[in-house]
Formats: sequence, C-alpha cells, structure tokens
Amino acid sequence: MSERLVVIGGDAAGMSAASQARRLKGPGELEIVAFERGHFTSYSACGIPYWVGGDVDERDELIARTPGEHRARDIDLRMRTEVTALDVPGQRVRTRDLESGTEEWTGFDKLVIATGARPLRPPLPGIDAPGVHGVQTLDDGQALLDSLERTEGGRAVVVGAGYIGVEMAEALLNRGYEVTVLNRGEQPMSTLDPDMGRLVHRAMDGLGITTVGSSAVTKILTGEDGRVRAVATEDDEYPADVVVLGMGVVPETGLAEAAGLPLGTYGGLLTDLAMRVRGHENIWAGGDCVEVLDLVSGRERHIALGTHANKHGQVIGANVGGGYATFPGVVGTAVSKVCDLEIARTGLREKDAREVGLRYVTVTIESTSRAGYYPGAAPMTVKMLAERRTGRLLGVQIVGREGAAKRVDIAAVALTAGMTVEQMTALDLGYAPPFSPVWDPVLVAARKALAAVRAAG
Repeated sequence: MSERLVVIGGDAAGMSAASQARRLKGPGELEIVAFERGHFTSYSACGIPYWVGGDVDERDELIARTPGEHRARDIDLRMRTEVTALDVPGQRVRTRDLESGTEEWTGFDKLVIATGARPLRPPLPGIDAPGVHGVQTLDDGQALLDSLERTEGGRAVVVGAGYIGVEMAEALLNRGYEVTVLNRGEQPMSTLDPDMGRLVHRAMDGLGITTVGSSAVTKILTGEDGRVRAVATEDDEYPADVVVLGMGVVPETGLAEAAGLPLGTYGGLLTDLAMRVRGHENIWAGGDCVEVLDLVSGRERHIALGTHANKHGQVIGANVGGGYATFPGVVGTAVSKVCDLEIARTGLREKDAREVGLRYVTVTIESTSRAGYYPGAAPMTVKMLAERRTGRLLGVQIVGREGAAKRVDIAAVALTAGMTVEQMTALDLGYAPPFSPVWDPVLVAARKALAAVRAAG
C-alpha cells in the first residue's frame, strides 16, 4: 500500500520537493498531492521587477514548470485550493476550493509545508486603495502592469528601499515614471552597513530617483475617485499615480503556528539539517516559511530567497523519497542592481557582528572591475569585516558597476569554508586585464584586512 505525501505550496520549495520525491519513488510507492492557492506554480518571483520594467517580455517566461507539466509527472496538483487548517495528531489537512467554496479533509503520511512568505502591509489608512500594489506573486505583477498602463508616464512612489524597493524603482524609471523612494531607514539597502548604503543612495540620486531617508509612511491619500493620489509621511506628502510596496516579507506560518509547530525568533518554522520540522518525524518545511542556520554567526535567520527554497526542496524530496540529504545553512549572500549599479553582500554587517558579541575590524577599499588601463574599467568599493583576534572573514559588501556583484561569490565560498583573510590573500583567482586587475578587489580588501588584524594585535 502506497504512502501519501501532501505538499502545501506550489512554488519553489514545495514543487522541488514533490518532483525530487517523485524521481525517487513511483506512483505505486508514493502518492503525491499538492495544494496551491494561486494561479501559477514554479515561477520566479525575483523576476517580477524585470518583467514590469520590460527586460522580460512575457509573464510566462518566468514560469519554470506549469501545473500541467507537474501533473504529467504523476503529481496530483490542485490549483486555487487553499489549506485552511492543519491537524497534526490526525495527520490531515483541511482545504477550500477557492472557485467553488467546497471544503474537505485530506489525510497524509508525510507532509511538506512550503507556504512561503507574505509581504509586509501595515494597516495604514488608504493602504488598500486602487493603485497601491505589492509584488509578491505573478498576479500582483499583472495587476501592477495593468495599473501602469492606465497611468503611463506619471509619478510613482516606492515604499521601502530593500531589494524589491530598489529593483522596482529601476523598473518604474525604465517605464518613464518620475520615481520617489521613501525609506524608514536613513540609507537604502538596510542589508548593507550605512556607509555602503550611502553609496547606493548617491547613485540612485544620480540616476534621477529621489530617495528620501528617515521617512515613515503614515497614510495613503486618495482622490475623489478613491484612487491613490499621494503618500504621506510625518513631514511631507509625495504625489503618486501609483504606489509600490517594498517593505519586506515575513514567514507565512499562520497554519503552522495554529497547529503548534515550533517557530523561531523571526516567526519561521524551525527544522533540523534534513529540513524536518523539529520534533515531528513526518513533517518537513522549506522555503521562505523557515528559518535557517547562519554559518557565520551560529544563529537562526530568516532569508527569503529562491536559491535557498529550491535547495530546501531538493533536500526534502530526497529525504521523503527514502534517500538522505542535508541543508547545512547559509552565509547570507545576496545581489541586486539598480540600473547599472551592482550591489552585493555576504556574511555579517557590523551590526550583526556586534549583536553576537564578535570583536572585529573593518576595511574599505576602492578598486576597479578590470585593469585600470583596459577600456571599460569601472569603479568598485569593497568593505570587509574580519574577526579581530583570529582574522576569520566575517562579511563582505560590494557596490560598483559592471563586474562588481558576482565577486561576492569569492567571499561566500571563503565564509562557507571558514577561511581567514590571510588565507584569502593566497587564493589563486583568474586574472587577465579584461576581467580583473592583477590584484582582484576582494584580495586587495583581504590584504588590507589582514594588516588591520595584525595592527589590532
């Protein structure tokens, strides 16, 4: 008699888990039922800003695998079906068909929770007015595009200056909008230290994007037609024909919390290395709804990225399918861009190092993406943190033009390996004038960090 695997969530983590489990076990051994409340599966939410901005022509280019393709692999995928309750002792979930309203219970032998994250949407006056948009799903992206077509060439306000906020600012700029970004923090990109965020701020201003720091939104103002007309802060009002919310996300774990499953500091599910929910033998979780181990700080973190979600799904699917795999943790690597400015970070910020009680040194260097004499060489700023006593690499942040962002991968590997900045100075990196100076900028930073560690005793 076959077992039944139930998957809650039809995007990266959930369908990666289902697909991997199916590779290992056939329909006669494992029945797989997946529930997705939206209209799409296995798509790139990270690509939505580039679709909105016109870099990606069609919505369907962001879809890796359709519901039909999943069903062709013997996965019983039920779209527009929301899981409304989880009965852990009874090993069953209650679902509601969003089209018909029909509700029913479905039993499981094994369960995967991949409910993702939800965007922060504070209960401000006017927050639900027409013209105010989030960008979490493909449906959100389509609604925003429809709104932009009705107000093309107008004024746009982006609330929040994290990854989504910065990327949406670029998308709106590309569409001919006058763009203002309102940010609660002093500088954009709070995942960077303020001194590096200041470089991003300066570049955004130079691109024609008005970036206003220390500006907490108090309400959305509407016109006589009920549509958004401005965004108000404590100090000012900013005219807007369209508003995009980019204030970050939180784990979507309401079901898990109601069922008594263990949650961490950030509200995400807690799992072991096999992505099994702690204390529950037959329940796994992955993607944006979980917290993961930070390999640098040794603490749990919530990082919502598709790269992690797909890896979680592969690990879960292997374990559900009778194999064995683990997800050891992350170092917090992320890259983004606004127009031609590339932004990258990995490891700890100064704030993070202080919070976990680490003593550290920091250095910041200026370099170029190629040999200085080679055409197209672009400036690059690299900031590096190292542990004061041991010289262990703690974090790297990079802001620059072409060729800057992906250099952070060097630091990501070094962090994962637990390397010191002294060990990094001997890395045998590729060199030719079209690609790098003789001393790569990351290695220049490592040399300077080593000198700082030695000077600190």
